[in-house]
Amino acid sequence: MENLELIMTIHVKTEEAITLQSNIGDSVVMIPFTGHATGSLFQGEIQKGGVDTQIISQDRKKHSLSARYMIVGKDYVGQDCTIYIENNGNIYEPNNKYLFRTYPQIITSSPTLKYIESEILVAEGTADVNGVIINIYVVN
Repeated sequence: MENLELIMTIHVKTEEAITLQSNIGDSVVMIPFTGHATGSLFQGEIQKGGVDTQIISQDRKKHSLSARYMIVGKDYVGQDCTIYIENNGNIYEPNNKYLFRTYPQIITSSPTLKYIESEILVAEGTADVNGVIINIYVVN
């Protein structure tokens, strides 16, 4: 059983998607987004350029996602910093827990948060009226 510690919540506001709909192979959806991050370790705003790219197999049995974005804000000691997040994973059939599960990689300019770069992370996304809520956890 996983022991997960919540380290950050990302509040994603989705924008108009760009799609490549294919009848001969995989389809692609690119969803630009904005939003903000909250949590005891870091708070900040998602910068312009965040995008979630989803690839859906022709038979609809595989649905992967890869989101990349930068967040500018303050770490828990009050220092200005930037965090880069790359979230890769899969979208599942709707269940009572989450829409998708990913395995984020974080890179930060914060010396205080540098340790997160080497942690094993898991993220779970749930639907929200404005887009998606993503909870990022450290696996202990």
